[in-house]
Amino acid sequence: MLSGLWAGVALAARDALPSWNDGPAKQAITSFVTKTTTKGSPDFIAPDQRIAVFDNDGTLWTEQPMYFQLFFVLDQVKALSPKHPEWKTTEPFKSALAGDMKGVAATGQKGLMELLAVTHAGMTSDEFRDRVNQWMATARHPKTNRHFSEMVYQPMLELLAYLRDNGYRTYIVSGGGQDFMRPWVWAVYGIPPEQVIGSEGELKYELRDGKPTLVKTPKVALINDGPGKPVGIERFIGQRPVFAFGNSDGDQQMLEWTAAGTGPRFAALVHHTDGEREFAYDRQSSIGKLDKALDEATAKGWLVVDMKKDWKVIYPAEKP
Repeated sequence: MLSGLWAGVALAARDALPSWNDGPAKQAITSFVTKTTTKGSPDFIAPDQRIAVFDNDGTLWTEQPMYFQLFFVLDQVKALSPKHPEWKTTEPFKSALAGDMKGVAATGQKGLMELLAVTHAGMTSDEFRDRVNQWMATARHPKTNRHFSEMVYQPMLELLAYLRDNGYRTYIVSGGGQDFMRPWVWAVYGIPPEQVIGSEGELKYELRDGKPTLVKTPKVALINDGPGKPVGIERFIGQRPVFAFGNSDGDQQMLEWTAAGTGPRFAALVHHTDGEREFAYDRQSSIGKLDKALDEATAKGWLVVDMKKDWKVIYPAEKP
């Protein structure tokens, strides 16, 4: 009995967030979790209501100099290009093959949809999963030369684990592709694929060589960004979260939706302030713009995590 008591004391004393500097941000997180998971607390939240949602790009891993899924798209275009010689002179493929992102951007949404169609549609869900897994195992970030799966934030990995240790269910609610994230999220974040909500295309059932398959189509089923995030949450989870973390204006409605519920609520933003260890950007950025949501966070008292000030480290220790 005594040994069990001391084990409990040691567990309580252990720092569950060692990569977070001591300060208001860390204190706000631990205080919220303590008061919502302590029986008898006026702010106690029942286990079945402990739902925490996280954006992915810029919140759980880096999103600069462009969204990682776009790196995947460009690499897939290059891999497929030998079968399509016409791409050398046809936009948006010409710019994509040259790595000219301004040229790709100039083709607008139509050009992006064409790139997504040739790299994300027409294949079975299993074939696409295999492509994603192969890419994640080999592709590297241009600035750090780390695998993209190593560009995750160590403090956020600790936060995910801390919440789960205290009975919270952790979900990803991202504007990125749902099928792009699901193959690797369990290994990287400890989040099962069924707890990932993202933008998604339509699927259709087909028999191929007599075998049942699900085939990805170019038709968009859900854009899970901005006001689409609360819609995705309601559609897939069916409950309003009590804890939400984002980093950009695309997460504003998700945080509003979470904070508007009754009882204790937690809404937070990662503010990218560290240009040496990661990237520094906010109001003027074309990727992960943080402008209106930052103003709302100030007005409503949401937590704003200052990456430079609040995090001891950014990424997990590199493997030898």
